[in-house]
Amino acid sequence: MLLERWRAETDPTVRLPVLLALGTAAAGSREADAMEQVREVVADVLRTGTPAMRVAAVHARAAFDPGTPVHELDLLVEVLSDPARSGFEALWYVPDIEGPLNREDVLSWTAHLFEDAPGTALSFVVRLVDAARRTGDTLLCRAALDEGWQLLVSTRSAAPALLPRAGALLADPDDGVRYRAAHLLAALGARAAPYADELAALLDDPGEDEFFEGTVGDHARWALTRIGDRRALPELVERLYAPYKDQYSRGYCLGEPHLPEVEDVLAPLRAHAEVLLPAIRQLLRDSGKGAALTCPFLRVLQAWGPAAAPALPEVVALLDDARYSLAAVDALVAMGPTAAAAEPAVRRCTVLDAPGNRHHVAWAAWRLGGDHDTALRLIGEAVLTGEEPFHGPVHLLGDFGPAAAPYADRVRRLMEDGDTWLRSRAAVALRSITGEPEPSATVLEEDLPPVAHGGDSYGSFLHALRALARIGTVSRTARAALRTVRSFDRPLSTYRDYRAILQDETIRAAIDEVLALP
Repeated sequence: MLLERWRAETDPTVRLPVLLALGTAAAGSREADAMEQVREVVADVLRTGTPAMRVAAVHARAAFDPGTPVHELDLLVEVLSDPARSGFEALWYVPDIEGPLNREDVLSWTAHLFEDAPGTALSFVVRLVDAARRTGDTLLCRAALDEGWQLLVSTRSAAPALLPRAGALLADPDDGVRYRAAHLLAALGARAAPYADELAALLDDPGEDEFFEGTVGDHARWALTRIGDRRALPELVERLYAPYKDQYSRGYCLGEPHLPEVEDVLAPLRAHAEVLLPAIRQLLRDSGKGAALTCPFLRVLQAWGPAAAPALPEVVALLDDARYSLAAVDALVAMGPTAAAAEPAVRRCTVLDAPGNRHHVAWAAWRLGGDHDTALRLIGEAVLTGEEPFHGPVHLLGDFGPAAAPYADRVRRLMEDGDTWLRSRAAVALRSITGEPEPSATVLEEDLPPVAHGGDSYGSFLHALRALARIGTVSRTARAALRTVRSFDRPLSTYRDYRAILQDETIRAAIDEVLALP
């Protein structure tokens, strides 16, 4: 029926969707004669059709011949980069979408044809970016950069080709192009260092993109923090806070790129805590309770550890509010001995009435110089009597080291019989209690092969890596699994935004640390 309609139809706005439907139907057909007729139709359009119809023919043929987009790369680039736009808006209609697709829509749809050919996908994007720069085609450049971004968060090898192009586009006259280029460079981190001066020149750039949050300057500032350039520090905290001022959140956009989370920007900047702390302390004093960024700021202070000690008064002031008290407790513990004066306030802090919260507070009070025996007894008994699914705070018990020996048998049983989450935490605790690497190391190494075999359990994988680094030993089999994971071209993350790159960096650094063990 589709073949009959194709032969009879003269309206190009109908012929194009019929052509696409023919490709889909052929892909699911076992009729050799019909398949051959579809092939002939598609081949004829590829030879003689209008530019937009030829692109549609590539889509149609890709449905039953997935290698077609790779073979027709030159055609796709030529048509999609044509400054005349090739008439897509006049005829590219598809079912279930009101109105025609424009060239940029078709470009995005076409990019998905290369999902199984990342090298060709990168060539497609790079050639379109280069063509857009030559012709000054702003819309094409934006669309190509968007597809380049999707490649970057899914294919690590895309970075070397995208980096210099994003760097050059920092000087583009279009706000949307500069915005995307700055965001891409921010995600690339230290690799963007050659463009630090260009990024610094954009710190006050108010350029925006209609559909995304933040300014060119915001993304340039973030890029400089990722590079480690001190020019990003003045007004950094204030700029991060600005979208939340007088409202609870900044209003997340559904697309990419978007502004990074506050802790993702500030947590790595421990070396600059002295410069950044005054602004954070002021914001905690002025609007700590009830403010959207109170918990993120507390997580930043926790990441900074002893360097955050000057913020002790502001953190202690949050202990009487159950919304923030546990995060405040963790920040105080991370500060170490300099926060010992807060121990009485920690013991009296306000938390929701749950056993886990009381155990956490007892542990924190001991870490800040409080009663060791009382905390050990409370936490140890909770592990002995704990029920599924968590079986008590076994993750806290290990901190007591050999003093927790009376509970070692229980911890060992949890390590042997628990689920994946519990086994790994019990293994860490048991090693701390006994001082022996085995059997804890063997249990932890069980979390490595699933990722090497293509799984995405990155949380347990990273936990195991960090624990093995502390234990100081790793088997030959585990080393082989880690080398396999390290060879993957995909980021080690389930995210598909800038966090994919950040998490990938964290996990790969942990892999390198474990592989460096003797």
